[in-house]
Amino acid sequence: MKYLTTEISLPPGPPSSRAIREFLRLIFATYRWFTPMRYGWFASWDQKIDPERIDYDSLVALYEEHHSLCVAARTDKDFICIFPAGADSPPYTGRIIWQASAKLASKPSWRAAHIEQVTEVMRLLLSPLAIATLDDEHDLKTTRFVPNENGIGSRQVFTVRNYNEGLAGLFWRNFFGPPFVRMFGERLASLPEDCRKSLGDDLVLVQPYELPTEAGTEQGNARERALIEHLGPECFYDHERHTPPGRRPVLDHLSDPLH
Repeated sequence: MKYLTTEISLPPGPPSSRAIREFLRLIFATYRWFTPMRYGWFASWDQKIDPERIDYDSLVALYEEHHSLCVAARTDKDFICIFPAGADSPPYTGRIIWQASAKLASKPSWRAAHIEQVTEVMRLLLSPLAIATLDDEHDLKTTRFVPNENGIGSRQVFTVRNYNEGLAGLFWRNFFGPPFVRMFGERLASLPEDCRKSLGDDLVLVQPYELPTEAGTEQGNARERALIEHLGPECFYDHERHTPPGRRPVLDHLSDPLH
């Protein structure tokens, strides 16, 4: 089974408990991303949830205790994980990960709802960036293997660890918030309308192709390259030369989602 990963980046510092509670109510009571059955943190998701009466107090309490939270369906096919950056960690590594079956994206109604919902979550949490793509395409662009220094075996490293370092590439869906709208400027505004959608409040969606399954195809790769060339290749990781982005967004307008 192919999985679709939606990754919503967080601003510096952990979101407030109030913001997390609102986010959970939004995705489970309003959007109904999936039926929550288990929760926990990191690899331990063994605490039970009654989906008919979700105890948001318990979910938020675990988030406050461990500074992270994962909620899953009966199986690991559907889950969300909240990994905020702590006060003593690098400031731009926080993110929310939502994984679901890629089959959902074959439905036009689901694709339309996905745009609206991700946009609303970004506004709620003051997210500067979100992406959606097949999970293997995500790994291909955000990580690579390099030889170990002792010459034995290899290790996996990030191409771009977080949005402070620039962009790893273009994915199926790229939700650019204010720092990236400012960075791209007129180049973003002049993209063809068939791949650019203004979402209001300095949020712009760039979507190279209609379906996530087109990623990695000859046509999909060509479309990504053309858009990167238009936006400015210096803003993206160079996967041929393995060089980091030479231009990065200015993040001085970001603030914590204190609600």
